[in-house]
Amino acid sequence: MNNLNFVHGFNGKPAATQRLEKILGSITGLSGECFFGYPLIATPEGKYSIDATLVSPEKGVVLFDLIEGTHIGDYASLQDDLFNKFDPKLRVHKELVKGRQLIPGIQVVTFAPAINNITGYAQNNYLLTNETTLDQVLRGITWDTFTQDLYRRTLSAVESLSSIRKSRSKREVKRTDSRGAKLKKLEDSIATLDHRQNRAVIETIDGVQRIRGLAGSGKTIILALKAAYLHAQHPDWRIAVTFNTRSLKGQFKRLIETFCIENGVEPDWTRVRVVNAWGAPGDDERDGLYYEFCRTSGQDFYDFGSASRRFNGNDKAFDGACQFALSAMVEPPQLYDAILVDEAQDFSPSFLRLCHALLKQPKRLVYAYDELQNLSGTSLPSPENIFGNDSAGRPIVTFDNDPRRGRDIILEKCYRNSRPVLVTAHALGFGIYREPPNNTDIGLVQMFDHPDLWREIGYQVCQGDLVKGQHLVLERTDETSPRFLEEHSSMDDLVTFQHFESEEEQNTWLVEQIKKNLTDDELRHDDIIVIHPDPPSARSRLGPIRKILFDENIQSHLAGVDTDADVFFKTNTQSITFTGIYRAKGNEAGMVYVVNAQVCGGSGTDLAGLRNCLFTAVTRSKAWVRIIGYGRGMKNLMDEFQTVKQHDFRLDFTYPTDRQLEKMRVVHRDFSPAEKAQHEQRIKTLDQSIKDLDPRTIAEVFQKSDPDKRQEVLRVLNQST
Repeated sequence: MNNLNFVHGFNGKPAATQRLEKILGSITGLSGECFFGYPLIATPEGKYSIDATLVSPEKGVVLFDLIEGTHIGDYASLQDDLFNKFDPKLRVHKELVKGRQLIPGIQVVTFAPAINNITGYAQNNYLLTNETTLDQVLRGITWDTFTQDLYRRTLSAVESLSSIRKSRSKREVKRTDSRGAKLKKLEDSIATLDHRQNRAVIETIDGVQRIRGLAGSGKTIILALKAAYLHAQHPDWRIAVTFNTRSLKGQFKRLIETFCIENGVEPDWTRVRVVNAWGAPGDDERDGLYYEFCRTSGQDFYDFGSASRRFNGNDKAFDGACQFALSAMVEPPQLYDAILVDEAQDFSPSFLRLCHALLKQPKRLVYAYDELQNLSGTSLPSPENIFGNDSAGRPIVTFDNDPRRGRDIILEKCYRNSRPVLVTAHALGFGIYREPPNNTDIGLVQMFDHPDLWREIGYQVCQGDLVKGQHLVLERTDETSPRFLEEHSSMDDLVTFQHFESEEEQNTWLVEQIKKNLTDDELRHDDIIVIHPDPPSARSRLGPIRKILFDENIQSHLAGVDTDADVFFKTNTQSITFTGIYRAKGNEAGMVYVVNAQVCGGSGTDLAGLRNCLFTAVTRSKAWVRIIGYGRGMKNLMDEFQTVKQHDFRLDFTYPTDRQLEKMRVVHRDFSPAEKAQHEQRIKTLDQSIKDLDPRTIAEVFQKSDPDKRQEVLRVLNQST
């Protein structure tokens, strides 16, 4: 059994790479990660990328020098050079060194598949192999000092992630059982990327790439690392990273800079730009992709006010401005070599088309999104519908039958929220355990239009069938929700609900909890976020809480109001972050307080939107979440949460029928035309089969079939009628 993952960067040696991958993939008992064209190493002579790097629990670190053709040259000298360039990359990590000795072993192998007579070229102590001898050579390499923790730390060092996951500032803890200590251990545990994340960072697509993932799956980190990797590989490229939540700007810059410095280079911010989506006239910090599009194409620029008036309202302002700019375009500006878009679910398709127009061929556009964090009420269409057709009527962008790697990546594993927190967020967001209102038969407020989406976001069926109209029970697996995320605290401490008699009582309790967090719990100010889920009233409702904190000599700020729009955490001062839901997106903290949550427990016209706000707020938490409020709406939420706990954090419900889905908000999966055609063909085939079969033939076949199958068919038919 082989459990080795391959991640393809660029090394300029496709034939040798293909042969090495084939052989490594066939070796029984070999596991770990194999990177091609990675990692990058900065040297006095310039950037250096390794042809292939194997990090394996069985072998340690094996560096491959790949030779295409029959000219070997002084391969021993090349091996020495490769070793001496790579060795310092691991030695800077104290946990990987004992005295002066590097703990994980490093071996260098030259792989020359076109050479038949290897023995005629081989030198003592310098491993030279071809396709025939590679298996035997690798079997002679072992990692005697292996431990799982050492392997994880070694892989983190190779991935250049040792500093990426660390806190924004140094964490000082005195007690091993405090919340601060638990948070430090959690941050240290999430030190590597999984295979899908590695692919999303390193594998570069000539064309459009889509990354889908639930909250906490690492989309923002992946886009930042991908931008940094592309910048390091192609320093002459012009790269843009953009987003909807402006408070992400500082986070993106920090991540890109950290990754670049770990690889020995300083980012050139004139080539890799962290830039707003809209923008405005002024300096570089105010620039934006839409404004740059208008400026370079000589079009009129609409700011928010003029766009709202021109295009019928605030909600349609940016979409209208982008559509107008595209319609007036004569020649695409083509200013960038790559554009990466975070939070794409909050952008209209017109903005993605505008980004596509800003790109040079081959149009390297990467967009990442999570439909459940969509606060606008609309779903993102398929790429065929977003980018349209060419002059011949063919889709400009399609993922159907595309052989290229990594065109459409789904991140199903959650690294931020523990299983109880994430399942609670989904249960509340969809209204899984919501009591049906009067004169209705269903309490759900929204649902996926295609049941299989539950599997795509990391759930498995433990009872029933994932079919419309069927009863089922869904649960998260240890693979998609790692257990260490919940083992640091008791189940009752991970997520709690508190009901109060009044808003004043709620606010008083919250202030006392924050004081305790900062003193007894050893949490820092930037470990805490206070979120108000209803955007229009956030400023007025959060003000009284901040006033009480101020009287207690605890500083706080309202993100984007007391700070620059690009600032979320005040890392240089001790200040608690208060925020509305829009600025909270993309950010995270150890302790999250969701205040005045009762607004999400009622039955208003925009209940689905408020439930999405609640879902997004809860999923900001890396460790603990407190949902607090007062009144009937809060009691409703508490009743739902109690039911979640009674079901051991599983989702137990009957999937709505098509008729029921018509009465609620539907979260769409952006199926391609080919997938839709396939689904419709299945229905037509079934219809035709029913028409062609004689009833007596059906009865005869049915009676002769397996008894269990007969019971299954009868059950499905009974539930479908």
